[in-house]
Amino acid sequence: MSAFILAQRLTNFPMNAMDITTPALLFPAISLLLLAYTNRFLVLAQVIRQLHASPQHDTPLVHRQVPGLRRRISLIQYMQGFGVLSFLLCAVSMFALFLEAQSLGKWLFGISILSLMLSLLLSLIEVIISTNALTVVVEDIENGQHSS
Repeated sequence: MSAFILAQRLTNFPMNAMDITTPALLFPAISLLLLAYTNRFLVLAQVIRQLHASPQHDTPLVHRQVPGLRRRISLIQYMQGFGVLSFLLCAVSMFALFLEAQSLGKWLFGISILSLMLSLLLSLIEVIISTNALTVVVEDIENGQHSS
């Protein structure tokens, strides 16, 4: 499809077609996302507590993982924050649409989507850091430095 045809279709798209059900579609998705973020936080907290309680918490392997753990804590905090902001803006958008404030409702919904996208990008970064931490452990095992 050429850019001209796409632009023509977008300009003919009925912008007044948004109603209260449009932002309502995000509610289940955002709720499940926040639940997943909470589970990731709980697992990370458990890993950190186990590392702290371990008699080997002063080993080089653990020290190599600490910066990643710190970054992951911070990222999860921001992921949850932007996820909650997205949820809140989505609800306020629905309320604005309920009050027939179409323009405000659309803007709030758009900001809600942007907040959700930012939350998802932070989630991706956190997954990459988590994967890098596992790589450090696998390298340690491969080098035969793991002690039981």
